Amino acid sequence: MRLIVAIGGNALLKRGDTLGIGEQRRNMGEAASAIAGLAREHELVLVHGNGPQVGLLALEADAYKGAPPYPLDVLGAESQGMIGYVIEQAMRKALPERDVVTVLTQTLVDPDDPAFANPVKPIGPVYDEQTARALAAERGWSVAPDGPGGKVWRRVVASPAPRRIVELGAIRHLVESGCLVICAGGGGIPVLPGEGGAVEGVEAVIDKDLGACLLATDLEADGLLILTDVDGVYEGWGTPGQARIETVSARSLDPASFALGSMAPKIEAVRNFALASGCPAFIGALDQAADILSGRSGTRIDP
Repeated sequence: MRLIVAIGGNALLKRGDTLGIGEQRRNMGEAASAIAGLAREHELVLVHGNGPQVGLLALEADAYKGAPPYPLDVLGAESQGMIGYVIEQAMRKALPERDVVTVLTQTLVDPDDPAFANPVKPIGPVYDEQTARALAAERGWSVAPDGPGGKVWRRVVASPAPRRIVELGAIRHLVESGCLVICAGGGGIPVLPGEGGAVEGVEAVIDKDLGACLLATDLEADGLLILTDVDGVYEGWGTPGQARIETVSARSLDPASFALGSMAPKIEAVRNFALASGCPAFIGALDQAADILSGRSGTRIDP
């Protein structure tokens, strides 16, 4: 089975971790064992998040005043190389018999996407509200609460919908050659159509789950698996009566009823993939990856 697996930022950074490379290597080493089990049974393509890393790279670029700060598309490319390297090392250790390759991936977006006027995608470190608002005033950022309760805040940026994976043909060739491919990191480097078929970068961050959905659809995948830090989709999340949904029809899911910028894009991704492909999608916890596919954990979304 050809399976596109989207791993959330928790594969590299858990809540409360520093942004150090040591924590990312340790966490990815733990994640690799769960992913390796899937790779031994299925044709696997990995997509990863990059929100914390892009935000950190932006802060580092801003700290050096000898040159203008790098734009988000360049930072996205930098993060793909850095995270791809960490994932490659962990996966090669877990699967020494397999070729593992990272593809620097660009994703075309629409210049008229309304998301450019409504930034919602969180990137970078977490702050308390007072610090976040002070940084927003100082640096011209947009900021918003990240998670329930409004206890932590983060910078938010535009997150336009992905339209086309520029390197799709190369990715397909590598997958069909038997490689474990890491691609479309952070949803892909956001680019706009330019003159003569060329593309040019744009200041945005694409949601990795929506990028994974597009990739899975265009690669004719048999399934889309979104791995995160919760063990499925819940009704009444955060309430005393919350309950995990085991199986649900894609047509009955409404992304607008879930948290914007976190679970909502995951619901949109699995819904769109299931309806477009006629194949199932899954959401669940990273360390329960095999159990999700077998129905013992997570949430299965049927067409």
